Amino acid sequence: MGKVFQWEEISPGDDPPFLSALEKEKRGVIPMKKFVFLVLLGWVMLFMATNLLAQQPPIIDRELFFGDPEIAEAQISPDGKWITFLKQYNGIMNIWIKEKDAPWEEARPITADTKRPVIAYFWSRDGRYVLYAQDKAGDENYRIYAVDPFASCDSVPPARDLTPFQNVLAIIIDVPRKTPQEIVIGLNQRDPALHDVYRLHIVTGELTLIRENRENIAGWMTDLEGNVRLALRQTEEGGIEILEVMGENLRSLYRVSSEEEAYPIRFTKDGRAFYLVSNQGERDKTELLLFDLTTGETELVDRDPQDQVDFGGALFSEVTDELLATFYVGDRVRVYPKERKFQEDYETLRKLLPDGEIGLMSATADGNMWMVSVSRDVDPGSVYLFDRTTKEIQFLYKSRPQLPTEYLSPMQPVHYRARDGMTIYGYLTVPKGLEPKNLPVVMWIHGGPWARDVWGYDAMVQFLANRGYAVFQPNFRGSAGYGKRYLNAGNKQWGTGAMQHDITDAVHFLIEEGIADPQRVAIAGGSYGGYATLAGLAFTPDLYACGFDIVGPSNLITLLQSIPPYWKPIQKIFEKRVGNLHDPEERKMLEAQSPLFSATNIKAPLFVVQGANDPRVKKQESDQIVTALRDLGREVEYMVAPDEGHGFLNELNRLAMVTAMEQFFAKHLKGRLQEDVREAIRKRLEEIMVDITTVWSPMSGGLERGRGEE
Repeated sequence: MGKVFQWEEISPGDDPPFLSALEKEKRGVIPMKKFVFLVLLGWVMLFMATNLLAQQPPIIDRELFFGDPEIAEAQISPDGKWITFLKQYNGIMNIWIKEKDAPWEEARPITADTKRPVIAYFWSRDGRYVLYAQDKAGDENYRIYAVDPFASCDSVPPARDLTPFQNVLAIIIDVPRKTPQEIVIGLNQRDPALHDVYRLHIVTGELTLIRENRENIAGWMTDLEGNVRLALRQTEEGGIEILEVMGENLRSLYRVSSEEEAYPIRFTKDGRAFYLVSNQGERDKTELLLFDLTTGETELVDRDPQDQVDFGGALFSEVTDELLATFYVGDRVRVYPKERKFQEDYETLRKLLPDGEIGLMSATADGNMWMVSVSRDVDPGSVYLFDRTTKEIQFLYKSRPQLPTEYLSPMQPVHYRARDGMTIYGYLTVPKGLEPKNLPVVMWIHGGPWARDVWGYDAMVQFLANRGYAVFQPNFRGSAGYGKRYLNAGNKQWGTGAMQHDITDAVHFLIEEGIADPQRVAIAGGSYGGYATLAGLAFTPDLYACGFDIVGPSNLITLLQSIPPYWKPIQKIFEKRVGNLHDPEERKMLEAQSPLFSATNIKAPLFVVQGANDPRVKKQESDQIVTALRDLGREVEYMVAPDEGHGFLNELNRLAMVTAMEQFFAKHLKGRLQEDVREAIRKRLEEIMVDITTVWSPMSGGLERGRGEE
């Protein structure tokens, strides 16, 4: 931002450089003609500076970004008579219900959780029950609960715990149409690493064992009748094998290598074939195939017409089981209708809702009524009911109606070249009202790492942009969706390798383009993004002004040693993509790629965030780096939420974290700051901030040699 013009800089008592020697002899008295010119110049400069300030939108309250939405995740009941949705009840997101045409004020809660927000739920096929999954304080041992939304009671109907087992992760495999009072689930009660398959009766809670998992099966799939028909298993070399379940036996159907991908998504109506996504062989991008169980042959159904990205997904009719549409996620989402009536309805929706990307949230059992969302990069979205018979839409709600979307910043797809010539994809968001020149930048790194960022509304991105930071989201190699060559180029390239180089090269790209102020670049992210933050500070210590790590591993050795037991059936993929602990050379590589062992290089300030119950990236990962930096005398701050796991779900914890982030970046990047903090947030922030002098780790003192070499 330009310097605000100050009147004292041209006051007659000063000795400005534009005065001639004669004028200086006149004790600084400026001729009237020149004085008027300077006054006018001053007004022009003041106007320009004030106008620049006015172009920036006002600071938006952080709670409008990160507070719980007023309404979220609405669904239409199978019979079309009821709408369920998530909304706060006693300060926690719970499930509510109302009649379809009733005002929202007449809605009532049907769950009353007091500690953990409900984040996902679904209707039973017959519309009699609402089911949801819930863990305890982020431990990811999810249980399945059922509630009768129509039960006669004076208050909130009681929820029944259908899987009341300690330290067991329940997964939902299928919700069959044929047996609406039963669902198919997996439980790792017998063996923490393997899920046996059960049929669960929603009304009685009775569990019936369908099949024990003694073959190291990583996943199961049913046909449209609810029968378990397919199993997925990792091969010895880390590939995937799809097997047909034939009674007590398994028959191998399809195999791909560790550098390929394959998975089934749905059976055909007659049960004789299934839809398969694969990039087996020379094909780089995944495509949709039909696998014939009798002949073992595959038939191409669909691939990206632009040959840019992997197969994105498919939409099927729950009435006719026909394929309705496919979609692909390039720079933006592209939808390709495959059925005439769906195409007509989709084109109607595009005309009625022209501005944004449309998503199908739920539908009635007869398929005649859809609940659809429309959202954009600068709008978290609105939800509508679409009547496919009358072709009319009915507005239902905006999830964040108080958020002033006119002040949000557009997200632009960006492609750049990495140092080895590979094209890398990403997204740049420039603060609204500012030119993309010499800005403070936050590199916001996605988790996974075998995932990707997409175009659309992102609360963190918009929050940071509103505070004056340009935000860059690189889909570095190793990110999913761009084909197997792109994905496999990230194998064993963590930290000191090409995955991190792609992030570094993005920073240099932004600097060379004049977008980034080289002295004000931060790196931040969660999970793998947290790891990349630590790696950025450790392996490119002069590049970043600071880092904000959220549940990021600091030591790849301890990370791989502590993976959850239910990941054991896919452990080989970690060896292929990250590294093999049992190979001496690769273990050395993993140590070299672990930021903990290069902590002596870290000199930029670091903020670390951790959930105490995280089963994926355990608390020791954060304890280790915090104690190492503390013992080295580095600037490090530490936040631990005792009631969270791999990320913060509870509203106050989330608001405390982003408040700390905002203050941290304002201090080190000089961005804008919302000064006021609501008392409940301030109190929670104080509660979960950790005195780093009290942190202990087995690695404490282990870096003394490194300290002596500074």
